[in-house]
Amino acid sequence: MVETAGGGPGDGAAEVLDRPLPEGVRKRVVQIVSDGFGGLTVGELPAQLRQYARFAPNRRVKFAGNAMAAALESDTLFRQRIGERFREAHPELSGALDTGAPPPAADPLDVAAAAYVLRPTGWVKLVTAAGEEALRADAERADEENRAELERLRQQLAEARGQTKAETERLRTELESAKKEADSLHRKLRSALSDVKRGEAALRKLHAEMETVRAEGHAQVSAAESETRRLKARLGEAEAALEATRRAAREGRSVEDMRVRLLLDTVLDAAQGLRRELALPPVSVRPAETVDAVEPGRMTPKDIAARALSENDPAILDQLLALPQAHLVVDGYNVTKTGYPQMPLEKQRLRLLGQLSQLAAQTGAEVTCVFDGAELAAPVLLAPPRGVRVLFSKPGVTADELIRQLVRAEPPGRPVIVASTDREVADGVAKAGARPVASAMLLKRLS
Repeated sequence: MVETAGGGPGDGAAEVLDRPLPEGVRKRVVQIVSDGFGGLTVGELPAQLRQYARFAPNRRVKFAGNAMAAALESDTLFRQRIGERFREAHPELSGALDTGAPPPAADPLDVAAAAYVLRPTGWVKLVTAAGEEALRADAERADEENRAELERLRQQLAEARGQTKAETERLRTELESAKKEADSLHRKLRSALSDVKRGEAALRKLHAEMETVRAEGHAQVSAAESETRRLKARLGEAEAALEATRRAAREGRSVEDMRVRLLLDTVLDAAQGLRRELALPPVSVRPAETVDAVEPGRMTPKDIAARALSENDPAILDQLLALPQAHLVVDGYNVTKTGYPQMPLEKQRLRLLGQLSQLAAQTGAEVTCVFDGAELAAPVLLAPPRGVRVLFSKPGVTADELIRQLVRAEPPGRPVIVASTDREVADGVAKAGARPVASAMLLKRLS
């Protein structure tokens, strides 16, 4: 039993509906709530309905129908707010319900749904009458549908009978035709059986001929296999004779080689004995040493600077690199940040290494370029250019220390040139026997 809560006497709030709300009236009530839903703020909605505030009206009816019907029944304030929205949208129907005289032409379901929401005096009767009217309408509609269905079935039965009669006539005609065709097929079958018997006789004759040919073929195959075995035996004999001939030839050639080598050893022993007999000293003088000329003095990396050249002249570097087995060690970032500091580190490395590759090709000197590994954010994917060794210092080791290790690793007396503007690096390599040059001099030479 559905019962309302609250309200004063005479306003219909105390009336009680003693039966379930008819389904048609319930659908109209849910539609009224959905239409009035959009005119309320989120704060004015019951807590269980706030999640549907942003839904479209159709989706709201589909997913929140039961929740809206329950909230309308249990929340008097919510029902009154929906009723106010309904009065604003349908003032004529609302006024007629307030006076107790609903419009005669109005749909009973709409009148009952409006009465259920507005709760005027006598609303229970309107809802009950609407339910009964809906049941009568459904019964009348079902009766009409049943009569229409019965008439349709009668028509279908008459059509089926006509079709059955026509189908029977057609099948009778087809049966007569099938009988005639069967008689014709029987005659053809008898003729085909005669042909099959003749074919079987021809097949038996063919099998006999095939057996004869197969026997002849077996005889020929046996003869061919015997001939093949005979030929293989002769081939084996020929191969054995050929191998014997080759072995005899190899033995004869080995004897001749042995005789030639024995003769050569005899000649060499005779020559050595003659040298010992004559007591000939080893040759110490060469023909070129008999020509009178002035020999140049021995030069070291410290003596290479010519008197006519300034300290920063790139020609000094060319003279140093022209020394035999010269090794140029380059402090990479010191040179690049002196020459082109505005470029990114990657482009600095690529530019310097490309120029050093050209220098190594021109001079033939060994070139090693050292970069500080502390400035690397990730491993460098770099293919070293031809003629240039590229090294990065390990974590905890500076490029300066790596340069000093390279200098100390060289043997004393080898020309080692270190290009760096760092004073500490220059002093350290000079004590180790290397020749320091300024980064500016290398940059001038490269440009």
